[in-house]
Amino acid sequence: MNVPAGERGPSGQTVRGGETASALRDFLRTETGSAVVLVVSVLAALGWANLGPASYEEFWRIHLSVRAGPYGVSLELREWVNSGLMTLFFFVVGLETRREFDVGELRERRRLTLPLLAGVCGMVVPVAVYLAVNAGHGTAYGWGAAMSTDTAFALGLLSLFGRRMPAGLRIFVLTVSVVDDFAALGVIALAYSGHVTVPALLAALGVFGAVLLVRSWGVRRGGVYVLLAVALWLALLESGVEPVVAGLAMGLLTYAYPAARGDLERASGLFRLFREQPTPELERSVRLGLASAISPNDRLQRMYHPWSSYVIVPLFALANAGITVSGERWAQALGSPVTLGVLLGYTLGKPLGILGASVLGARLSRGRLHPSVGMGSVAVGGTISGVGFTVSLLIAAIAFDGARLEEAKIGILGAVVCSSALTWLVVRGIGALPRRTRLRALHGRAEGIVDLAVPVDPERDHVRGPRRAPVTVVEYGDFECPYCGQAEPVVRELLANDGDVRYVWRHFPLDDVHVHARLAAAAAEAAAAQGRFWEMHNLLFAHQDALRPSDLRGYAEELGLDADRFHRDLGERAGAARLAADEESADLSGVSGTPTFFVNGRRYQGAFDIDGLTAAVRAARERAALAP
Repeated sequence: MNVPAGERGPSGQTVRGGETASALRDFLRTETGSAVVLVVSVLAALGWANLGPASYEEFWRIHLSVRAGPYGVSLELREWVNSGLMTLFFFVVGLETRREFDVGELRERRRLTLPLLAGVCGMVVPVAVYLAVNAGHGTAYGWGAAMSTDTAFALGLLSLFGRRMPAGLRIFVLTVSVVDDFAALGVIALAYSGHVTVPALLAALGVFGAVLLVRSWGVRRGGVYVLLAVALWLALLESGVEPVVAGLAMGLLTYAYPAARGDLERASGLFRLFREQPTPELERSVRLGLASAISPNDRLQRMYHPWSSYVIVPLFALANAGITVSGERWAQALGSPVTLGVLLGYTLGKPLGILGASVLGARLSRGRLHPSVGMGSVAVGGTISGVGFTVSLLIAAIAFDGARLEEAKIGILGAVVCSSALTWLVVRGIGALPRRTRLRALHGRAEGIVDLAVPVDPERDHVRGPRRAPVTVVEYGDFECPYCGQAEPVVRELLANDGDVRYVWRHFPLDDVHVHARLAAAAAEAAAAQGRFWEMHNLLFAHQDALRPSDLRGYAEELGLDADRFHRDLGERAGAARLAADEESADLSGVSGTPTFFVNGRRYQGAFDIDGLTAAVRAARERAALAP
């Protein structure tokens, strides 16, 4: 996110980069929005294929050629979508996976073992079901169409059906889906690619080696990687290996890391220089400084995720989901082993493989391996993973043609409907369980990742609320930050509504953005020395636009503080050590903007409104209720 320092981030946070999104854009950025767009594309494809079947096929079989001198590539429009644009889709999948490995829940590698096992079994069992149904029918070669979950579709449905599901379920489903994508691309490359041209394959390996070399040199210019990625794609296409593999490989090589405070402060300094002297040279320095503060993974996801979700995947659905609907066709499909194999593989094989692997893994390891959520949530993940669409259609289009392809498409679309219905039933069933049983089914026994580096110390920290409350909310804030000011009434409402929440304030003054923030924090500490921290805290937020030294002295008089002691403590910066300790703990916890909240040690990533914080507190309370 490359914008001037001090603007508002997407969740209402003062950072050195961000932008304000409209309500429509906020919706479109969610998995729900992408799922809705995908459903619309599927319906459009079905309508087009039935109203004008000839025009539908003729359009997608138009050849498009791209030539540069004597060299060129000529493919049908459908091939350009399936092998060309879908490379970008897999690139985004690779970016998301790498981010989870670097800064997400999977950064603790032990958490990967069971989802990996579940993902593998969630492919093997559906394939076994498909092969059993198709044994002796001469259609067993289409087994790859029954194995892979559609990541975008599954996460979209999860956001619709799983509003009360634990946050860890999304990571579990994403991990299982990525395992699917890895395996599916391997299957495409090895089992469904045409005749492999060895020289072209060696050239592809050479280009990939060049990518690794350039990356090891620390090259950050996107143009270099774009050229290498295009060369890799062309070499794979020429070799006969499905070239979408290039997208996933490039995504997995792209680092993700949190913005470092030093980089953000350097970016703010560059922007101030540009404000004083707006020259082209400084403008370029500002752009480079802002870009270097954000990881390449974050910037590329921000750039390409909307294209992937709202252009590429819908185009893929439009190009591949069109089937003619007639009584004869449906009757034929319902008796087809291809349709039944795909349908049963997804709706029966996927849940059995994922849930069975999770249960067996936990029991055979005697509790050393367990999912990050409860087995009820795993069951929801299993049923929702039965939504196979994008990769399934891709493999089906490679494996089949004619009537067999139509039958496979009917099975894939039927699996989307049946898996969605089954997921709804499982969610409703879990919701009907007694409270403690329901919580155990949703959350399980796994401990969540703790992002807060320095635990709360009631003897040292500024604490408001019950000292032994089951939920602790820690805020790193800045008294001059307008978004901290907007979050303050939300925090008060949260404390008023939830009597079992403990609230902790820690200082994180952003000197490069708010010139009075550090002095205001020192005034709060000077008031704390006289036992009036929270009173001063409230006054500072009530007068965020008046934080000069004279204003602070006036607030001390208003609170009836010992004026001489307050002036002495403020002048001698008596609270400097406390501020330094808070800032050090913020740096260790990866805090780079304000406000930043932690709920029971876990960083809160949502919007700073009462609904979002209440939901996070509720989830933390439910997990705390299961603790021994």
